[in-house]
Amino acid sequence: MSKITIGGQFRGPPNSGNGGYVCGVLAKAFDGPVTAVIRSLVPLDTELEVATRDGARVLTGADETLIAQGGPSTQELPDPPVTPTLEQARGAMAGYLGHTQRVHPVCFTCGTAREEGDGLRVFPGQLAGADPGVVACVWTPHAAFAQADGTIPTEVVWAALDCPGFFAWVEKEGRHGALLGTMTGEVVVPPRAGQEHIVLAWPIVREGRKEIAGVALFDAEGRLMARGHQVWITMALRAPAAAPAGEAVKA
Repeated sequence: MSKITIGGQFRGPPNSGNGGYVCGVLAKAFDGPVTAVIRSLVPLDTELEVATRDGARVLTGADETLIAQGGPSTQELPDPPVTPTLEQARGAMAGYLGHTQRVHPVCFTCGTAREEGDGLRVFPGQLAGADPGVVACVWTPHAAFAQADGTIPTEVVWAALDCPGFFAWVEKEGRHGALLGTMTGEVVVPPRAGQEHIVLAWPIVREGRKEIAGVALFDAEGRLMARGHQVWITMALRAPAAAPAGEAVKA
């Protein structure tokens, strides 16, 4: 058993850890695809326990409250429907909802209020010529997130792929709230700091309150670097003007 603290820098909602980042923290203990599940909001700046149980990594809080768990997966990961070029991804990025509306400015992944090296600044928008909900952007990992060899760690890669799945469904069905419930993913080739990469996400299917999305990361030449399958749990639909402080809720 070990201790871990999810610092405030890695928030998704203002008072909870970024879902993709937390899933990635659990996933990095394994090789190959991993499925991670968020069971409750993740306390920030609070000492948590990580233990191995039945081959999975389990994150618990006070009184052994289960927060998240993750372990090896045999789930088939979705194939990206398209591989955008850097130019196409830049064009999509210009239409990111957060550029014109207050969506979730403090989020580690997609927050527009986060500076380079503090947040990831992943800003996905609708990809021109693609089906509604297929979103893309360019992401250049900052050196502040790199390991000694210049590669980006698993938890940061998973965080970069978190929010795009949410915005895929927003672009397809309109603005609403949702929380990341489950993410299955793998990092095929670790991205490197300072290099341009392409982030892609697309809606797969809705099952009741569940919105299932696919996500992928490519290098500048279109080589697949990482991919994933996400399950988002929707909240009540609401118009932007009715949302508290104009923010969508997500992890």
